[in-house]
Amino acid sequence: MPDFSLELGHSGLIVGVDEAGRGPWAGPVVAGAAILNAATLSESLAKGLDDSKKLKAPKREALLAVLEQSDAVLGLGIASAEEIDELNILQATLLAMERAVANLGVRPDFALIDGNRLPKNLPCPAEAIVKGDGRSLSIAAASIVAKVSRDRMMADLDRTYPGYGWSANAGYGTKAHQEGLKALGVTPQHRKSFAPIRKILSLEES
Repeated sequence: MPDFSLELGHSGLIVGVDEAGRGPWAGPVVAGAAILNAATLSESLAKGLDDSKKLKAPKREALLAVLEQSDAVLGLGIASAEEIDELNILQATLLAMERAVANLGVRPDFALIDGNRLPKNLPCPAEAIVKGDGRSLSIAAASIVAKVSRDRMMADLDRTYPGYGWSANAGYGTKAHQEGLKALGVTPQHRKSFAPIRKILSLEES
């Protein structure tokens, strides 16, 4: 379970950063940033926070509601499908992370970044932590912010572009999504640089 061990290795305001949505065929990639106060974090919240992928949607929603009511400082960063196509998914993810930290409203002293790559344009020193959302409470909180926020965005996009099942599959290449693509074609929210979408577009052109 995540704890504050990594945070305690640094002084000042420590931000955890994580992303959601690198793998889907459609929609933005979203990053969350979270600064937690170890002195005031409730025991129940500390025990509940974990890698968002390990938690069911209602639990994630409940945790985000508690985080938003606490004294945690939260930030959100988004890189669009268009930016993913322009930059590639890795660089777009790092850009979303930079934006999440920038949107905190405060300048952190150190950043713990989930993964093995660091964004270049952060306002503070940083460390990449592989599987950090299962090790650091701050990164776990950031993963909740990113995942819940992105799921909500995809549900909104599902209403704009019905027929792909995005409210259920969050843009991943499920059977429902594939059937939607066959019936309805590619939308502006699809990542045209991703191989399955690129293949459909090449078939349409031929």
